[in-house]
This record gives sequence, structure tokens and C-alpha cells, in this order.
Amino acid sequence: MSDERPRDEHVDLEDQIDQWRTWVLRRRAITPDDAAELEDNLRGRVADLRAAGLDDDEAFLVAVRRMGNLDDVSREFAREHSERLWKQLVLVPDSPSEAGRRWRDLGVLIALAVVAGVAVKLLVTFGDDASIGLNLAFAVLPFLAAYFAWSRHLSARTAAALVGLTAAVAVAVNLYPFVTDGSGDAAMTYVLTATHLPVLLWLLLGVTYTGGLWRDHARRMDFVRFTGELAIYFALISLGGGLLVALLFATFDVVDIDIEAFVGEWLWPFAVPGAFFVAAWLVEAKKSVVENIAPVLTRVFTPLTLVLLVAALVALLAGGPLDAVDRDLLILMDAILLLVLALLLYSISARDPLHPGTWFDRLQLGLVAAAFAVNVVTLTAMVTRISDAGWTANKTAALGLNVVLFVHLTGTGWLLWRFVRARGTFDAVERWQTRYLPVYAAWAAIVVLLFPPAFSFA
Repeated sequence: MSDERPRDEHVDLEDQIDQWRTWVLRRRAITPDDAAELEDNLRGRVADLRAAGLDDDEAFLVAVRRMGNLDDVSREFAREHSERLWKQLVLVPDSPSEAGRRWRDLGVLIALAVVAGVAVKLLVTFGDDASIGLNLAFAVLPFLAAYFAWSRHLSARTAAALVGLTAAVAVAVNLYPFVTDGSGDAAMTYVLTATHLPVLLWLLLGVTYTGGLWRDHARRMDFVRFTGELAIYFALISLGGGLLVALLFATFDVVDIDIEAFVGEWLWPFAVPGAFFVAAWLVEAKKSVVENIAPVLTRVFTPLTLVLLVAALVALLAGGPLDAVDRDLLILMDAILLLVLALLLYSISARDPLHPGTWFDRLQLGLVAAAFAVNVVTLTAMVTRISDAGWTANKTAALGLNVVLFVHLTGTGWLLWRFVRARGTFDAVERWQTRYLPVYAAWAAIVVLLFPPAFSFA
């Protein structure tokens, strides 16, 4: 009896694969050769998972899930073949219902983008510089969150909680008596609140993006991918939009018509949030196109960023005693470290967690090690400055951020070290990144809500 059960389970597995292959072949973009390639990929994943201790049913379900939705897979194959090149830009939906849903989603998004543009226009028209700095994120991000809440069918309870939390933060920061007309450190809590508030709201947006299932690791990683891809699309749209505006200025300048007021007062308030919303829609509709580019981007920028980090470390060490390091240089180091972590997150999100370690993983470990060294030197300099000159809002915020970065880099470096030595899995590296994201949200909330009263709004 014990010998027959594995054979029966194997037969069940073959039946499941046969059914899966039949379903795949129904997709118009996939040929029989494509299906054979996909099946080989699936069997390889199943074999790896069975070797890791999963039974046939578990291995099959996990492998299919990691290969992705079949609709996405069919689109991916349409993009990978040169004869289907135009489908990278215009994909024919599988059914009229899908076409209707896609156009409906776009219509809702455009409507919300217009509302966001109106909110930005009202803020710019009636608000002063201080209120614009505090409320610009509130004028855009909640409307993008509304789109995801609608498209993801977010539960009323979760939506109400997010609306209440966002409203409470908005009321608090707008009632705080910030000092904004002073010089030097007088307005520091205002600056810290204005810069940390978008981070807090962006991570709250992640809850709506995941459909309220923030505890699901795969959905958190999807949000990381969305963030990176959104940055790419928005940069491309901004470059194109900037070129069009430049041509617009040149054209009207020839006929001696001044359009500067129109562009500044009407075009930018609607164009910038509009470009942001369109970029978000493109990520959702054409996400696989960018996923193909992501590994290339990370392989180009990772070594360049490593060189930048080494140069930054040299600049820090060459700046004399740590207590004399310029404050602006320390702030710049924090910006570089955040850039490194953003690149690292995007690179991890673009990698197959089942693929064995390569030279690039060792390069990433070197990047983390260099970032860790810069972080340690920066932390030491900040502690030295605080011990000599006392606490301020800026120094406390910088110190706290570096402690958060220290823990993140330590965990990432340790898990990457275990992976490159074949003593751990890349899945552990990936999970550490998404599990740590709420720490940044918590720190941003502390800076936004607690720092102003703690430091007397100065």
C-alpha cells in the first residue's frame, strides 16, 4: 500500500498539469510551443518545491501561483515575440467584458484625476506656501487610493478606517501652530512634517492597493513593484510632457503671445496629478512591459550606485573629525541611503526567488555592505554632534531614520549573506523587505504627529 500511494499522487499531478496545459492553450496569445515552454517551467518549479519537502498538490498549487495569472502569462508571451511587438502598447482584451472593465476603470481614473487637479488648483489658488507644503499630498494621494479601493472592491470597514485615519492626520497637521516664517531651525518641525507626510500617506495607499490584504507578502511585494514601475512611467511621461510644454512656449513665443500665466496657473495644477494618475493606470494595464525592463535597469544602476556609495564613504571620512562633518553632507548621505534601499527593493522585486544565486547577488551584497558602512559612519557622526550640541528636531529625526536604516540594512545583509553561501533562501530576503515597510510608516507617523508638539513646533 505504501508503494502505491506515491504513484497515485503522481498520476493526480499529471492530471492537474494536463488540465492546466489545456487551459493555457485556450489563450489566444499562446501557441503550442509556448505552452510546452510554460509546462517545462512549471515542471521545474514543481520539482524544486517537491525537493524542498512539499507534496504534489502543494507543489503544484504554489508553482502555478508563482507563475502568475494566466491572462498575465498570455500577455507576457505576446510581448516576448517580435512579431507581436505592437501588442506591447495596445493589447486586445480576451473578451468584451474585459474590454468594458478596462475602459470603465480608465474612466473612473480620469474622473478622479480631474478631481485631484481641481483640489490642487484650489490649494494653489487659496492656500499659502505653508499650507501647500502640508496639503499637496492630501490633494492627490487620497484620490488615487479611492481608485484602488474601487477597483479592488475594498471592504467598507477597511475603507472607513483608512478615511478616518487620513482625515485625522490631515486635521492634526493643519491645526498644529507651526513656525514657518523663521530662519534656520525655527521652522524645522514644519519641514520634517511636510517631508515625512507623503511617506506615511504612500504606505497607507499600499493598504488600498493590496485590497486590504496588507499581511499577504505577495501583495506587499506587488505594491513594491508598483512603486518602482510608477516612478519609471511617471519619469517618462514627465520628460515627454516637459518637451511638449517647451514646444508650446516656443510656438506661442513666435507669435508674441505670453502663455506663462496659463501654464503656471492652469496647466501644471492639472497636468502633474494627471500624469501621475495616467502612470498608475499604465502600470496596472501594462505592468509586464516594465517587468521585462526592470532586471536591465537594476543591473545597470546597481554597480553605478555602489561606486556612488564608495565615493560618499570617502567624502565622509575625508571630512575631518566626525563632530565637524557638515550637516548638509549628513542629510545628503541619508538621501543616498534611501536611494540605495529603493533600488535594492526594486531589484529584489524583479528577481525570481527560486533562481539560484549569481554574481549579481554578490554585487548586491557588496552594495548593502557599502551602504551599511556609510550608515555606521553617519550614525556615529550624528551621535557625536548630539552629544556636543544637544538635541534638536532635525538631529532627532535624522538619528531615528538612520537607526531604522541600520536595522533594515543589517537584516538584509545577513539574509543575503546566507543566500549567497547557500545557507538560506532568497524568499527570506524578499519577505524581510516587505515585513519591514511598516517600520518606515511608523517612523513617519512619529515625525509627523509627535515631533511638532515635542519640539514646541520649532
